[in-house]
Amino acid sequence: MKMAEEHFETETLKHIGNRLDYIYSIARTYNSDNPELMDAIASLAAVANMYTKSKLEELKGERTTTSPQGFIVSELGNSYSRMKEYEKGKDMEFPSWKL
Repeated sequence: MKMAEEHFETETLKHIGNRLDYIYSIARTYNSDNPELMDAIASLAAVANMYTKSKLEELKGERTTTSPQGFIVSELGNSYSRMKEYEKGKDMEFPSWKL
């Protein structure tokens, strides 16, 4: 079974990058409202934006971003640890929903 080839368009990637920049900016601007959540959102937006930039460079045949994988792993680690801390703070004795 042959998988469909993944396609990206330059203009769409630029649009995605702009949206991610906006999300990152809002998360940083309102960081004091909920620092843990806003840090996680900012880190995830940064991860997605780095991937977008790398894909854009790939389409253009350029390689200007150094160590995108290291950056993504680092930022993702930040979001992951924020979510783990959030999870620890929740009441674990509350019964989970079951259908």
